[in-house]
Amino acid sequence: MPALDLRRDIITHARAMNASGLNQGTSGNISVRVGKAMLITPSGVAYDKLTPRMIARMSLDGDGAWSGPKKPSSEWRFHLDILCARPDAGAVVHTHATYCTAMSMLRRPLRATHYMIAAFGGPDVRCVDYAPYGTSELSERAVAGLRDRTAVLLGSHGMIVIGRDLDDAMWRAVELETLARQTWTASLAGDPVVLPDDEIMRTVERFKSYGLNADRRKRRQPATGGAASR
Repeated sequence: MPALDLRRDIITHARAMNASGLNQGTSGNISVRVGKAMLITPSGVAYDKLTPRMIARMSLDGDGAWSGPKKPSSEWRFHLDILCARPDAGAVVHTHATYCTAMSMLRRPLRATHYMIAAFGGPDVRCVDYAPYGTSELSERAVAGLRDRTAVLLGSHGMIVIGRDLDDAMWRAVELETLARQTWTASLAGDPVVLPDDEIMRTVERFKSYGLNADRRKRRQPATGGAASR
């Protein structure tokens, strides 16, 4: 995607996540990998005021250098460290989604009470301990919490999800908040049943041919005159 279109896409998704209730105000942030750099939402700018030029560009070499008229999000450090640590990630989305944040306040990981936990790579989504925003300590905990996973809860803070691209990451952000809301609701009535780890890992494998994954493979393959649907 050309750089200008990608900047516009970041703005569109940032506005959509607030409109949907997935985030509030300017508390969330989005980054997308562009070669050896990343594009990231700026610090403290309302999403409805964003223009493509305001999206900051940062090198992934780790020195904190950036370009643009607005400084990058105060959370740039964990975006950069995650993209460096996870070559499979093309985008990072961070939000203060209500139910994910509530679970993080309680230091409760999301467990396999619903099979959709498999969308995040394993039988749980970890919740790491609190660290101040924008710090290297928070970044280290986020990277560790994402080991073998595509999502993590940050203690008393919110959520982070990663994806191959921005569409993939935003899909996971919606699914993670939905799962947190379902877990919270079920917990009001009792103790939700936790599915076995081996069942979840089988579902992880099945998800490799689900939804956006299958669509991408279909686009990479030549037409054969027939189509399968899920």
